[in-house]
Amino acid sequence: MPVYKYSGRTSTGAMKKGTITAPSEKAAIQKLRQSGINPRQIEESKSILHTELNISRKVKHEDFIVFCRQFSTLIRAGVALVESLHILAVQTNSKILSTTLMAIEEDVRAGTSFSSAAAKRDKVFPPLFTNMMRVGEATGNIDATLERLAVHYEKQHKLRKSIQSTLMYPAVLLVVIAIVAIGLMVTIVPSFAEMYEDFGAELPFITTFILGISEVMQTLWWVILLVFIVAIIGFQFLFKSNPQFKYSVYYFMLKMPVFGSLLQKSAIAQMTRTLASLFSSSVPILQALGIVENVVQNPIIRDVVNEAKVDLERGKSLAGPFEKSWVFPPLVTHMMTIGEQTGSLDYMLEKVADFYEEDVDRTVETLKSLIEPMMIVLLAGVVGTIVLAILVPMFSLFEQIG
Repeated sequence: MPVYKYSGRTSTGAMKKGTITAPSEKAAIQKLRQSGINPRQIEESKSILHTELNISRKVKHEDFIVFCRQFSTLIRAGVALVESLHILAVQTNSKILSTTLMAIEEDVRAGTSFSSAAAKRDKVFPPLFTNMMRVGEATGNIDATLERLAVHYEKQHKLRKSIQSTLMYPAVLLVVIAIVAIGLMVTIVPSFAEMYEDFGAELPFITTFILGISEVMQTLWWVILLVFIVAIIGFQFLFKSNPQFKYSVYYFMLKMPVFGSLLQKSAIAQMTRTLASLFSSSVPILQALGIVENVVQNPIIRDVVNEAKVDLERGKSLAGPFEKSWVFPPLVTHMMTIGEQTGSLDYMLEKVADFYEEDVDRTVETLKSLIEPMMIVLLAGVVGTIVLAILVPMFSLFEQIG
């Protein structure tokens, strides 16, 4: 939020100078007058000391969900829109959201609709939110729309957290296994290598292999590190700049054993939940598909949604492209077809989303119970192989010494 330097007189006539934070100069003057200061001069400070550094420009999902819930409660209680925005801007824990709400409050006071003001801040308010709010303003159901948005984002957040926790656990254990293996290779194995060299013992293949890896890690560690860093940077660059590479990565992820099915179900639940929320808010179907196309991160599903949008423009069925795609099981397409025929597409999509969200929860719990023993066995296998490769030649050495 901008910082303004001011000078003015207090109610007692004394001169006062200082700084104040506000979304605009007009808001700064208003805040000063409310605090009993009549500003004579005010200007935005350019000092680096007053520059607020924000590492992340995004609002946390938890803060955004709380905002939707509280906004809905205030509107339902009869609090005016402008006053509700001011209350939420003051009490939210997110500085970015607070600054944005203050700016929106000023726009609304100037006659701009909330949805239009929010649409200009698309880094904070996603298209799904602004489009549903636009319909809510048109129908006079802002509180119900906000409640529906809060439920939608809560379910999305819960689903995302479940997937992250499931994938994070084996990733952390793999890092631990790698650290333990590297520690053994760099610290323990070299001392045994010197001993075997002094004795001139004949070493088995597994020991020679482990000693070779240890020597490479000690002498060419900087090359390994450089290759690792270049690989990460190259992957990120290609993932962001090359659509075909990004498509291939998502295709590989969806085809992975066990985890691929989990990611597939999660993506289907996200897409159907978003479509159901938009349809239930009376957003036109073509516009809703365009919003989903922007919201869904998976390019494979995004292509199917885009194809469905094109088919609808040509007068064809919505379920056709989904039925042809390998990503969507028959359950999804059958429910879509029934929804189209009966005029209850939003209800059917919501049931599909509920089914896959529950399926993801069950799968996550099952995987958590299976991953832990599997990773323990993997850790024991890696460490055991290294230790066994070091100890096996010692028995032949003891026989020679004997």
